[in-house]
Amino acid sequence: MRVLKVAPTMFFADYGCHVRILEEALALRKRGHQITILAYPNGRDIAGLDVRRGWGVPFNYRVYVGSSRHKLYLDALLALKGAVTVLRDEPDIIHGHLHEGALIGHYLAKFRRVPMVFDFQGSLSAEMVDHNFLRKDGPFYAPVHFLERYIDHLPAAIVTSSNHAADLLVRDFGCSACHIYPVPDSVDTTLFRPRRPADAEEIAALKTTLGIPPERRVLAYLGLLAGYQGIDLLLQAMQRIVRSAPDVHLLLMGYPAEEHYRRMAGDLGVAAHVTITGRIPYEEAPAYLRLGDVAVAPKVSATEGSGKLLNYMAVGLPTVAFDTPVSQEYLGDRGIYATAGDEESLAKCLLDTLRDPTGAAQLGLALRERAQALFSWDCTVNTLLDVYRAVQS
Repeated sequence: MRVLKVAPTMFFADYGCHVRILEEALALRKRGHQITILAYPNGRDIAGLDVRRGWGVPFNYRVYVGSSRHKLYLDALLALKGAVTVLRDEPDIIHGHLHEGALIGHYLAKFRRVPMVFDFQGSLSAEMVDHNFLRKDGPFYAPVHFLERYIDHLPAAIVTSSNHAADLLVRDFGCSACHIYPVPDSVDTTLFRPRRPADAEEIAALKTTLGIPPERRVLAYLGLLAGYQGIDLLLQAMQRIVRSAPDVHLLLMGYPAEEHYRRMAGDLGVAAHVTITGRIPYEEAPAYLRLGDVAVAPKVSATEGSGKLLNYMAVGLPTVAFDTPVSQEYLGDRGIYATAGDEESLAKCLLDTLRDPTGAAQLGLALRERAQALFSWDCTVNTLLDVYRAVQS
């Protein structure tokens, strides 16, 4: 089967939807299918993947995270590149990622006369509000919400990263449940694995490189650095934690607002207990996560997925998250839940977990087993292939 994945983003950029696009492509290729990815001009190439990039412009067009007006012309150029690609490669399925990818993919699919599948990662209008690109009470919110609803009704099928997202499409956007297929984010449990005694030297060296004192217990976060990810709340919780447990260190791995959060850590008086790494290449993420004693996922967005939880689970880290439907879906009864949006509750849950290392280790192993049983790409790709076959019949 020839699959054209329309990814209107700077693929590959080591976070979120990029990881889903990558892992889906690798899993499909492993089954013998031909995968082409259509993406923006800039991004990190991944060896072995066929990535066709849209044309650029002679001025700044780098769009890494979230909403941007630059996307308007980048999407137009990507659509033109898509038309050329469809004529040349004659794909059997168009797979659109994000709402822009679904809109472009719809017209490419009509041109080629093949079905289009939409990979829904969260509400477009809600994401734009989360990124402070729109205001719910502003004049542009209603038109964007209308456009989102229009796009949601275009595909032959929608795959979602969670059951919560599937319910959202039915409840808020009037989509038919019979066209929606939950295909959860999954994880490579061989790449992401727990620490072993043989890792001790690597862990000690990484701690030294990062300036983390060897005796410190490490709280690990991997993902984007932004307000809707709960980073402000996490740093405020750290202020409370350090007062009670001065041997705790927060390892914040991600981007793009590194300098903003370094200043915030300084203002809160916890800079000596916080290391902000910047972007971590996806291939190196497992080694960095193995530095952690407890993982933390303080995301406050109610509509997006949270694939980082699966990486934590596969590494066997006990995980503290805000109590949201997506967190519950991934972690089940093996997660440790703080009251959503409450930094005091987050601090308490993290401290309680650190104070019970035996119980925490047992929870981490249970999460690892859950990831292997329910969230392995070897199993998940079968569901995706079933969707492809259903829309082709």
